[in-house]
Amino acid sequence: MAIEKRVALVTGSGAGIGRSIALQLALDGYHVVVNSRSADPSVTTHGAGEVKLAIESAGGTASIVRGDVSVGEDRANLLRQIDAELGRLDLLVNNAGVAPNVRADVLEAGEESFDRLISINLKGPYFLTQAAARLMIDYQAKGIVPKARIAFITSISSFTASVNRGDYCIAKAGLTMAAALFASRLGEHDIPVVEVRPGVIATDMTSGVKEKYDRLIADGIFPQKRWGQPEDVARAVSAFGRGDLDYSTGAVLDVSGGFNLHRL
Repeated sequence: MAIEKRVALVTGSGAGIGRSIALQLALDGYHVVVNSRSADPSVTTHGAGEVKLAIESAGGTASIVRGDVSVGEDRANLLRQIDAELGRLDLLVNNAGVAPNVRADVLEAGEESFDRLISINLKGPYFLTQAAARLMIDYQAKGIVPKARIAFITSISSFTASVNRGDYCIAKAGLTMAAALFASRLGEHDIPVVEVRPGVIATDMTSGVKEKYDRLIADGIFPQKRWGQPEDVARAVSAFGRGDLDYSTGAVLDVSGGFNLHRL
């Protein structure tokens, strides 16, 4: 039997942007499924266990399901557990993603990093969305879920060339197209799909290039001269999860301080 609360699955939500999205959606009234590759419910000082504890301390509810989105069986198990234990899925947030272990020039970069990033950042969310969408269509047909929604968290790297991390850029560009494809396909089922496109966000992933971006921000690379925060992205997902954008399927929500603007 399905729980009464709406259920949101946020992949890669043990830290960073995913953590903030999970916390915000819990405040919005969702039961949040916290997912990461290394999720361990017994550890509450960091990772998925810490996120679940933070949600519950704020009065929300959450579950933890370990899984690597790049692995087919993990994706299937993730959805099986949600179906068996919660009985519904109202919102999928494809957030899981990794950066290259080493930034390498496109003339020197190897296949191992390329395969890793494509597998986790593109193939994983693409096929997770395929399977989740089928489940959502069934839930809607049965009246269990009144309105399903899907969000893809991409990056300004989907349209901005960084020659020392081409694998990341290509994976994110592919994810932009994945969002467009699923928005087109799922329109007939009235399942809105949006792309949320963060700019430079202050997380562990960007900590290694802090000085570089501090300088670029000071020099005016973004109209709004500050770092983006994970909460900025979470608020965009929150608006979508509330239903504020239900007639905007295929929309791109830029959360980049105006980096998307063309200026002279």
